[in-house]
Amino acid sequence: MGSPRLDRLSDVYAFEPGTARLFSATHEEILSGKTTDIYFVKTRDILDACGRLDAPVVAEIFAKRGGVFAGIPEVVSLLEDTGVEILSLREGDIFAPDEVVTRISGPYSAFGMYETVILGMLASSTGWATAARECVEAAGGKPVLSFGARHVHPAVSSVMERAAVVAGGCVGASCILGAKLAGIEPRGTIPHAAILIAGDTLEIARTYDDFLPEGEPRIILVDTFHDEAEEALRIASALGGRLSAVRLDTPSERGGVTPELVREVRRRLDMAGASHVTITVSGGLNPDRIRLLSEAGAASFGVGSYIAHATPRDMTMDIKVVDGVPVAKRGRIPGITDNPSLEKSL
Repeated sequence: MGSPRLDRLSDVYAFEPGTARLFSATHEEILSGKTTDIYFVKTRDILDACGRLDAPVVAEIFAKRGGVFAGIPEVVSLLEDTGVEILSLREGDIFAPDEVVTRISGPYSAFGMYETVILGMLASSTGWATAARECVEAAGGKPVLSFGARHVHPAVSSVMERAAVVAGGCVGASCILGAKLAGIEPRGTIPHAAILIAGDTLEIARTYDDFLPEGEPRIILVDTFHDEAEEALRIASALGGRLSAVRLDTPSERGGVTPELVREVRRRLDMAGASHVTITVSGGLNPDRIRLLSEAGAASFGVGSYIAHATPRDMTMDIKVVDGVPVAKRGRIPGITDNPSLEKSL
């Protein structure tokens, strides 16, 4: 049985979440209003008592900071059976500060309770997409993959990775569900844990090569036990033309991945006749570091914390029309704000 919808304040008082559970909300709890702010449930009771709960309204959503828009498919899924109309930007569109990104029209009773949820969906996905786009642009056409799932609660990791790919422009993601939701297969190599347990990078590399399906790139981590350049040459010699890339993820305790390290590994691979082997880098990357490492010879980038820790783009929803009459709270302009970039989403 699904989670009962919270239509009235009395429903809130009667609701008990239980204790033997994860703390993240289920889809049913989101859809039934259990993650909204309580004042929107109070508003339903008050407007119902006034006979105004079903008043036809137009609400507009905007942000004070510009960014890369994302998250509207979740809003559409949330409201698809409510009878409202949604106009919005497309995912991946760049918007300016104060630009209307979404407009919702319909009876207030159909969507008002979900204001908290709608704004959260758009704010978070837009923040992640914006950070991902910054990294993609810094890479100048070289592939960027989203590796941020470990930096956020698993309840939202797939939302983040999907936004990074679909709207942000990343070519891949390591989170299985996030990649699948983005319409691609998840991508990643092997962690240090596998190499540490096996005890030798070369043994793991050979086993990895035997295990992987044909056509999947062989990318080997080379910073676990030995000098990165020497390990890269050892793996390149053993795998030959089957090795696609080496990955540098040198920890900060050893100075991290530096332009000098990338240049050395690149030069030594070229001198050894392994110019086909590219270098992928990860670990604490941001747009500035991506530019530096790209200039040094890095060919692809795995970005985690910069995308995962992106600041959400704070979204605001304003009621702008009630019963066909333009309205607004003080400081805002009454009536619909023109934006020809909005397209029908629902």
